[in-house]
Order: sequence, then C-alpha cells, then structure tokens
Amino acid sequence: MKLTKCAIALGSNLGDSLATLKSAIATLNNTPEITVNSYSSWYQTAPVGPPQPDYINACAILEVALEPEQLLATLLEIEIKFNRIRREKWGPRTLDLDLLLYDDLILDTPTLTLPHPRMTERAFVLVPLAEIAPDWVHPVTKSAIAQLLQTVNCSGVEKMKV
Repeated sequence: MKLTKCAIALGSNLGDSLATLKSAIATLNNTPEITVNSYSSWYQTAPVGPPQPDYINACAILEVALEPEQLLATLLEIEIKFNRIRREKWGPRTLDLDLLLYDDLILDTPTLTLPHPRMTERAFVLVPLAEIAPDWVHPVTKSAIAQLLQTVNCSGVEKMKV
C-alpha cells in the first residue's frame, strides 16, 4: 500500500498532559504502518465545553500505510492505552487524538468525516497545524491552513516554553 500523508491533532488536560502527549507521539511512531514526520510545539489552550482544566495541544504530520478507517481505529486504540474514558461530549481527557486530514480525501461515513468537520473553527488545531503544515490546502475550503488560521480568534492559545 502506498504511504499517505495525514494530519492529526493531539490534546490532553488530565494527569501529566505533557508527558502523555510526548509518550503518545512515541507510541504513534512505534506503531506499524505509521511514521511521525513532524510535530508542532506544545500549546496551552483554554478548554471548549464544560468547566475543566486547560489543555495542552499539538498537531503531528504522519505518513501511514493504513486506510482512513484503520487509522481512526488505531488512534482510538492508542487513546484507550492512555486511559481515555468518554463520559461527556467535549469533557476532560487524558488523551485525545483527532484525525484532521488524510491527504486531500473528502469522506463522510457514519464513523468518520474528513476533513475533520470542526477543524477550521478551532484555533487550538489551526495554530499548531499552521506551524508544521502552513501550505496544506484544506480539500473543502480550498484554503491553505495558514489562511484558515487568519479567520479564527487565537486568544487562549499560548505556545509553551518547554
């Protein structure tokens, strides 16, 4: 199978979030058929949803030899390894891995929508993604990630000094 370039978002706001995210990157890179090509800086971000601690967020560019549904299943398995429990929509979590872009694929199934349906509205996704893939063109909006970033309010997204 050919390799496909993908973008994912990573987030955590429970436990030692920074250690969890670094470990998740290593886990991804040690997963067969996944290579982590690059990842962004770490960003402290205000939460969306119910009251909860701030998040640490990042994005990564992967090369995968997996179909989109297989990649999603792998990401969900990794979340479970890091004790992800789904209690409430947009609730706090030990690890969140979201598949944002799968090359230029547009897909809408009961279990997966690509590109990620809310990524263009979220500074906590666009800020780190623009750092590592500013020229990647969103297949629906036809705008580069750097252009999309200019359309969102970035207050509450702070680059961490690590």
